[in-house]
Amino acid sequence: MTTHSTAVVMGASSGLGAAVARLLAARGWRVGIAARRAQALERVKSEFAPGQIEAEVIDVNDPSAPLRLNALIDRLGGIDLYFHSSGVGWQNQQLDAAVELSTVETNVAGFTRMVTAAFNRMVQDGRPGHIAVISSVAGTKGLGPAPAYSASKAFDSCYIQALEQLARMRRLPISFTDVRPGFVATPLLNGAPYPMLMDCGHAARCIVGAVLARRHVAVVDWRWRVLVALWRRMPRWLWRRLKISAAESR
Repeated sequence: MTTHSTAVVMGASSGLGAAVARLLAARGWRVGIAARRAQALERVKSEFAPGQIEAEVIDVNDPSAPLRLNALIDRLGGIDLYFHSSGVGWQNQQLDAAVELSTVETNVAGFTRMVTAAFNRMVQDGRPGHIAVISSVAGTKGLGPAPAYSASKAFDSCYIQALEQLARMRRLPISFTDVRPGFVATPLLNGAPYPMLMDCGHAARCIVGAVLARRHVAVVDWRWRVLVALWRRMPRWLWRRLKISAAESR
């Protein structure tokens, strides 16, 4: 048995979002899945019994996205878990401003738009809730090959930490999980070789386990926990001399 019954997975059309949605549904949750691609959502929905999964087309960068999220929650009959897996990221060593701004739009503005909407809906409903987000190990330090991506993921982690403190200050029964995966084999990596690349299914199982355990921070997987611990201990003078390859981790 789980402590939740309904979940919304934002960014559930492919990759980790779709994998997490499938795992939750397989455990008996009613799941609302959301993303920009309607056909991909319908494919996930068709794998389960009628009524177990509800789908809604939502673009996190659309100002109307919170209204669509609330409509999806209404169809579910409430929300116990909001899982945010919607994000973008590219290497951008030429520092193309359009790439940087597009990354910030989705990973910062879009992220904030949806997480605050989920938070406020839980407050409005007056029921215990859980907000889990996928940030990245890339938010640990500033990565030269992907400046906006690593900075935006640091924002996501810091924002969730702030909301956790805010919820406690307001005595709200909302818990939080910051999931920080390393490189995961998803379509966004286009089959390119990356160090310590994880299978999507393995990463999703680790993530669901961390969420159900209500861990505050979960670095996925153990190899990345070791590497991140080393990163944190590196002085700035050494870090800026490193040559690091970075890319979208979902």
